[in-house]
Amino acid sequence: MDKNETPIRYDDTRPGHWPEPFEEIKIVSTLDSATQKAWFYKPKDTTPRPLLISLHTWSGDYNQKDTLAKMVLEKDWIYIHPDFRGPNWTSKACCSKYALEDIDQAIDFAIAHANVDTSRIYVNGVSGGGYTALAVYMRSRHPIHTISAWVPISDLAAWFNQSRIRKNGYSDHILACTGSAEKILNVDEAIARSPIYWRTPIRETRLHIYAGVYDGIQGSVPITQSINFYNKLVKDFKARDQTDQINERDEGALVQPEEILYLLEHRKPLKNMGVIGDRKICLQKEHNNISLIIFEGNHEMLPEVAFEILMND
Repeated sequence: MDKNETPIRYDDTRPGHWPEPFEEIKIVSTLDSATQKAWFYKPKDTTPRPLLISLHTWSGDYNQKDTLAKMVLEKDWIYIHPDFRGPNWTSKACCSKYALEDIDQAIDFAIAHANVDTSRIYVNGVSGGGYTALAVYMRSRHPIHTISAWVPISDLAAWFNQSRIRKNGYSDHILACTGSAEKILNVDEAIARSPIYWRTPIRETRLHIYAGVYDGIQGSVPITQSINFYNKLVKDFKARDQTDQINERDEGALVQPEEILYLLEHRKPLKNMGVIGDRKICLQKEHNNISLIIFEGNHEMLPEVAFEILMND
C-alpha cells in the first residue's frame, strides 16, 4: 500500500460489488438445515486451479467487500466467500460448531463444483476473519495448504475485558454470542469459542499470523492475541515432539516476555528485521509450519502482500 493511501478499515461492513462472474450460491447445512449464502467464482479454465476461501470480518457477512476478490480474478483462482452465520453476535456464529461446519461445507461445495487443486487450498481472514482462520486451523477437516490470519482474536474472554475497557461495542457482541446474562460474561462459553484453549491438531497446514504493532492502541485487537496463540502452538508442538526441557531452537522460536514488553512499551522493531511490503517488521518468529510477523501497522491486512504470500507459499 502506498504510504499516502488511506488504510483499509476492517470494521467496514459495507456490501461489496459482486458482478458477474461471481455467482451467489446457497448451501444447506448438514447440522441444522439452515441455508448459507456465499459468493463463488469458478474459472472457465477447467485445469485444476487453487482455491481461496476468504473469510468476512467480525461484524461482516458474505456480502462484505473483499479486497482479494479482484486479485483472484486476475490469477483465475477458484474462490468462495462464505457467510458462516454472519456477524458474530448470535450463538450459532462466533466460531460455533455450526459456523465452522459451514466453512467446511463451503470448501466441499467448491470442490464439488469446480476443478480444485486440492493440494492448493488457501484460507485468509482479517480481524474477526483472522479469529475464524485460527479456528479453521484448529478444527477443519480439510487438508488446507496455507492459512493466513491477519490481526486475529484468539481469546474471547480476554478480548471481552479489553473491549469493555475500550467501550467499542465488541464486548456486547461477545455477551450476546455466548448467551451471557445481566452483562456478566459466561466465561466457560467464551473459552469454548476461543482457539487458544483448543487442542492443537496434528496437521501439515502452514499457518501465518500477522499483527500490526499499533493495534490495541489505535485498533481494536491487542497484539498479545496473536503472540499468545503463536506461543501456545510452539509449546504444544514441543510437548508433542520432546519429553523434557525446551531446547535452544525452541527457546528462540518462542516470543520471550522481554520481547513482548519491548513491543508493548516502544511499538517499534526490536532490531532491523527487514520489511513486509513497505512496512518494517518489528518481530518475526517461526517454528515448524507456523510463523508470526508483527509489522509496523495498525488493525489491518496488507492485501497485495497477503495474496502474494499465498500465491508463493
